[in-house]
Amino acid sequence: MRIRATVAAVSGALALSALAVPAAQADTSRTSDASGVHAVAQAASGKSTFAAAVDGTPYALDASFSNVKVNKGKNIVVGTTSVVKVPVSFTLTHGADVDIDAADFFAGVELYKGEDFYTSEFWYDSSDATCTDSSATVAACTATIAVDPAPGDPEWSLLNSDAGTWKAAGFAVAFNGEDPENPNLDNVGVAVTDKAAAPKVQRLSKLTVNASPEPVKKGKTITVTGKLSRANWDTDKYAGYSSQSVKLQFRKKSSSTYTTVKTIKSNSTGNLSTTVKASADGYFRYSFAGTTTTPAVNATGDFVDVK
Repeated sequence: MRIRATVAAVSGALALSALAVPAAQADTSRTSDASGVHAVAQAASGKSTFAAAVDGTPYALDASFSNVKVNKGKNIVVGTTSVVKVPVSFTLTHGADVDIDAADFFAGVELYKGEDFYTSEFWYDSSDATCTDSSATVAACTATIAVDPAPGDPEWSLLNSDAGTWKAAGFAVAFNGEDPENPNLDNVGVAVTDKAAAPKVQRLSKLTVNASPEPVKKGKTITVTGKLSRANWDTDKYAGYSSQSVKLQFRKKSSSTYTTVKTIKSNSTGNLSTTVKASADGYFRYSFAGTTTTPAVNATGDFVDVK
């Protein structure tokens, strides 16, 4: 059984040490509610289960996030093996007394699954952002979130139930000269802008097509088969996507535009099959419009020579 949230009695040093390195190198930040940014932010909110184990309480840092974009506004599509590098950008507005260029100032974006930043059970933190000042109190920032499906790992891997809408929060922490591994939290500033974006994390889809026979005489029957499949994060394999509407489309050899011939549904194993009459040389393909959990996909056209 996968353990998503671990409530542990940890010291402030252990809880905060993840902030001393880019979060992309501290993958544990996405499964433990008692680590990294959550440790500081939850202590500041009073919701922390381990607040009593650390000294002091972070103060509200004069900083806020706007124009938060995750993956340039596009859905995040993840397969079964490869890490997906997701670009994030945001505008950081801060008080004149906040030194965002300090070596112990950290800002970034967290992508999480859950109700809110403070209670989320599963998340990915971005790398420490690179910020460029546009004024004394405003900066344009960029960072990267590494989304790892973690195949074969029962504790770390994505599950099919994770597909759908996630949330994103901007976070900033100023240590103000405190030792990140053993700080007095009274001197540490924290700012969180929650629910700043709502990107979708989707299971990578695949679609095939095969039209036969080829060549074929004009007016004869062509059988067009294929399969719609998608990443199964529970098994780390690809599996058929059943009962989905898929369009059969045709493009004449002399044209660059596909037109829809008919719409059929995938069967219980994701397979597709239908027939049409041969009319002209051209390409057949299947086209899937996508769902909340699965992206749209087009099969590569299969050419049929009509005699």
